Amino acid sequence: MDLHFFTSYDGTELAYRVSGDGGAPPLVCLPGGPGRAAAYLGDLGGLGAHRTLILPDTRGSGASAMPADLATCRVDRLVADVEALRGHLGLETFDLLGHSAGGSLAQLYAAAHPGRLRRLVLVTPSFASIGLPSDTGAEEVLRSRAAEPWYARALPAYRAVKAARSFEEAAAHRPAFEPLMYGRWDAAARAHAAADPAQRSLPVSEAFYAGYTPDTEALAARLARLAAPVLLLAGERDLWPTAAAAARAAGVFPEAELTVLPGAGHYPWLDDAAAFAAAVTGFLAR
Repeated sequence: MDLHFFTSYDGTELAYRVSGDGGAPPLVCLPGGPGRAAAYLGDLGGLGAHRTLILPDTRGSGASAMPADLATCRVDRLVADVEALRGHLGLETFDLLGHSAGGSLAQLYAAAHPGRLRRLVLVTPSFASIGLPSDTGAEEVLRSRAAEPWYARALPAYRAVKAARSFEEAAAHRPAFEPLMYGRWDAAARAHAAADPAQRSLPVSEAFYAGYTPDTEALAARLARLAAPVLLLAGERDLWPTAAAAARAAGVFPEAELTVLPGAGHYPWLDDAAAFAAAVTGFLAR
């Protein structure tokens, strides 16, 4: 991956990596966490073989500088960084992918700059930015995993993470909770989860939703007029969002396609790279 830098609207130096040899047009991929460096996305299950991936680090995380004002890390204010990156890349319009909390940011960007998007891909996204629940039907998903050998430790950890009042508090329970985030708790999943603490900026995590209250009516109205087609890609075993929550959120967009990957969790490119890449490339090519 090649590392590049640009200066955003307020003078903060932000980093992005260019990955893959899939050619133009590029696909801008917003990481989640929130506050996790984009390195955890890897090449999104081989997606870089089909599209050139632009992987920005959210301000204050990864190789991007910490801003002078931490409040600029709030999800709605990060829209300006995405727009600054678009301008820096010289893209009149572009395809945008957002994962997890990055999906929240992608939805707000779509509402603010609908004419800039050709297609929007939301991979296991949070819907917090538009005021929709992400855990509809989560108890049913939990029951489906009750036979897993790690489940007895993971379930109370999940409850504790949900009840935590901060990302720092939740971090203490994440090691036991992490198996629930993956479709398969194999060596690749364990390595991916183990990399999280070093890749995550807790100040950015805490600031991401701090003081943010979505204007749900106005956002729904803007997204209902979005001309760009939208792919909502959910994992059958994901808890945030569940497939049921993603299905409900699909109704927000006028042209939305829902794909649920069987057996996949919150990082579906790790659980089934081929199916993930096929779903995304197929949607972008249509």
